[in-house]
Amino acid sequence: MKKEITINGRLIGPGHPTYIIAEMSGNHGKSFDKAVEIIHAMKEAGADAAKLQTFTADTITIKSDREEFKINGTLWDGKTLYELYEEASTPWEWYPKLKEVAQNLDIDLFSTPFDPTAADFLEEMDVPAYKIASFELVDIPLIKHVAKKGKPIIMSTGMGTLEEIREAVSAVQEEGNDELVILKCTSAYPALPEEMNLRTIPDIAKQFSVPVGLSDHTMGFDAPIAAVTLGACVIEKHFCLSRNEPGLDTAFSLEPNEFKDMVDSVRAVESGTSRQEVDEKVLGEVRYGPSDQEKDCAPLRRSLYAVENIAKGEEITEKNVRSIRPGNGLPPKELHNILKRNAAIAIKRGTPLSWELIDK
Repeated sequence: MKKEITINGRLIGPGHPTYIIAEMSGNHGKSFDKAVEIIHAMKEAGADAAKLQTFTADTITIKSDREEFKINGTLWDGKTLYELYEEASTPWEWYPKLKEVAQNLDIDLFSTPFDPTAADFLEEMDVPAYKIASFELVDIPLIKHVAKKGKPIIMSTGMGTLEEIREAVSAVQEEGNDELVILKCTSAYPALPEEMNLRTIPDIAKQFSVPVGLSDHTMGFDAPIAAVTLGACVIEKHFCLSRNEPGLDTAFSLEPNEFKDMVDSVRAVESGTSRQEVDEKVLGEVRYGPSDQEKDCAPLRRSLYAVENIAKGEEITEKNVRSIRPGNGLPPKELHNILKRNAAIAIKRGTPLSWELIDK
């Protein structure tokens, strides 16, 4: 893998200015005009890139009242996965217009695809890079599909064990793609400083010889500054116009003036004009795998589910089985091992796949 990559002509890696990504997520509140306003504010605050998330409720999950489709232990308790993603999605017809807005402002715009159709849609727009979200780290078929595009990939690793990260990195390499950044991430919303374990950042760089960064969900921006002192080349932080406005992610997003303060602090650390005091509790230890706080979010990972009723003896296909959230079924990497095999028993829509359900 490469120790530096290029996004839209910008070199990213050790010795180059930190690449700072502002994540919009669903903070636009389904208003296109607000989304445009947010991108303008991101640029003014010093972001190098604006990032979106590309999915629909039907591509990331299914409508189901089964218990595992209900959210617990996060900001979004009480909602089903379908309700959450219906509210959080960005209309796909906005994307070409938002990309044009970003180009006119000279700020990069790319997105996180959550299934192959989203990746194909983004490729038609010729986005300069792709993001893989933490919960999709285990979706090896999706990672391979994205890697085939030949574009740089920025991959978050929240909850990821060292072995899971190795598998995901290998999936990128196997498709001939060596343009990869790995982001340390704690997949909790918001994340606690004492669960950040930022000392993992230099260890990731050592393990994989790629640029490393931080996707941060803590309140404030002490963690990103500390990450830069440890060698982070990329910082990703959620962005909103105001935390007083309703929004799914506003609770752990930075407002424009705060984001600008973060950017200014990062640039000062890079230039050597400032030596920021680092809070020891965010440094932690070298640690892989889910933290105690992340365990509540573990069910939000992807796995294989029956998305249609499947009769006993019926063939398993990509139409009746898909990789979706939540993560109670077989890992997505097993899809190729069960396709064209038959159901051992009748399987109801919304059932997590297990080997007992598949005819040997």
